[in-house]
Amino acid sequence: MKNQPKIFNTVSELHIAMGQPKPMHPLISILNYGEAIFDPKDFEQGIILDFYKISFKTIFKGKLKYGQGYYDFEEGGMSFVSPGQILRMQDEEADYSGMSLHIHPDFIRPYSLNAIIKKYGFFNYSASEALYLSEKEKETILGVFAFIQNELNERIDNFSQDVIISQIELLLNYSNRFYNRQFITRKAVNHDVLAKLEVEINDYFDQEKTLVNGVLTVQFLAERLNLSPRYLSDLLRNLSGQNTQQFIHDKLIEKGKEYIANGTYSIAEIGYKLGFEHPQSFNKLFKKKTNLSPVAFKESFNKN
Repeated sequence: MKNQPKIFNTVSELHIAMGQPKPMHPLISILNYGEAIFDPKDFEQGIILDFYKISFKTIFKGKLKYGQGYYDFEEGGMSFVSPGQILRMQDEEADYSGMSLHIHPDFIRPYSLNAIIKKYGFFNYSASEALYLSEKEKETILGVFAFIQNELNERIDNFSQDVIISQIELLLNYSNRFYNRQFITRKAVNHDVLAKLEVEINDYFDQEKTLVNGVLTVQFLAERLNLSPRYLSDLLRNLSGQNTQQFIHDKLIEKGKEYIANGTYSIAEIGYKLGFEHPQSFNKLFKKKTNLSPVAFKESFNKN
């Protein structure tokens, strides 16, 4: 159907759609963008892959649509897509230079990587949160891609899968390291994000949006900052040692203490004002974070 994203169930189906011969191995392949032959108009509604895709783009003049925005990757970099995600190509003259590694879940299913791969947060990052590489980092990544390609081209035997799995793990670990470097080198920009986050949280409480929307959520803040929830959490963890949920909890407790000190509201009313449907939920979180119940904190505060 033309109004629906194109679904690719197998790696071979993608190769055929890109005008390429079937892959050497049915469950894993590397596709060179420069050799792909396709009309972006055929995929205007986007594509959905039933397998992992790790892309290394040296030049990317096309644009990827994510949400309401378009993000340009002309500088090159890496992006990661997990099975079931929608990817859209919106530029009629998209020009790619680079390659992508496609890994069907069945290829990694017998290995520990099948569980571990879900822990790599960058598979849940949005298109605007690509990994940009230094020249030395690019050489490292290209080296891993080349090793996997040679293994696929030259020998498929009883050891091939083990060897390739180890290289995929190496690729993911390098990517994790380079993303951490990117968080560090972009600290000035990330601190701006942190400042905006504080504004959004304060506004949420000051405007009493809790009474309409309930307890502040990671999803709400991520949308307000135009970031994916996972990227926001990883960014915050790098800056403060806390993920977004932990950051929100601290702000809730901070606001709760403020209300208690004010003395105007009962503990139950404070829970409702913070967005909790049940006061017990606020009491439980408060005690977990402070080792005191709200009532005990109020009593200790009054004694002082």
